[in-house]
Amino acid sequence: MDLVEKTLESDVVYDGVFIKVSKDRVLLPDGKTAWREYIRHPGAVAILALTGDGQLVLERQYRHAPGRVFLEIPAGKIDPHEPTVATARRELLEETGLSAERWTCLGTAYPCIGYADEEITYYLAEGLSQSERQLDEGEFLEVLTMPLDDVYQMALTGEICDSKSLVGLFWLRAHREGKLPGAAV
Repeated sequence: MDLVEKTLESDVVYDGVFIKVSKDRVLLPDGKTAWREYIRHPGAVAILALTGDGQLVLERQYRHAPGRVFLEIPAGKIDPHEPTVATARRELLEETGLSAERWTCLGTAYPCIGYADEEITYYLAEGLSQSERQLDEGEFLEVLTMPLDDVYQMALTGEICDSKSLVGLFWLRAHREGKLPGAAV
């Protein structure tokens, strides 16, 4: 069965600084039509930054849409025409003041396939060195490190609960167990 929907018309109903919202009329596999509303997102990166002694770098940050503070891995939006690894390097430095000697791409995931086209590319950063943070204007977050085993336990208990961090932790564990090779960049 051909499951692909064919776009008959498409309108941008909101064109913001960060996201765009589209509304499409589509032709369904059974010949009927339906409407699809979704968010166009520029894409993002997420970074699993490991210290030499096995601590994971985390951030505590308020997220307005759900209205709460989350403990999560560093991440950020891709600028136009910016390679994802360049975004990862930039975001890690801006948010944490850290640079890394070694970068490994763990993969790309789609966090919200029901209503957004966002892709998040995950990187492992190792060989860390500290300098000054360069937070964006209006960006407020706390940086901390925790033993990796504690972070995994917090994910299991729901203390870490954003999908970006959960996917990253899953892929990091698989990589460290040799089940996900990753690609050095």
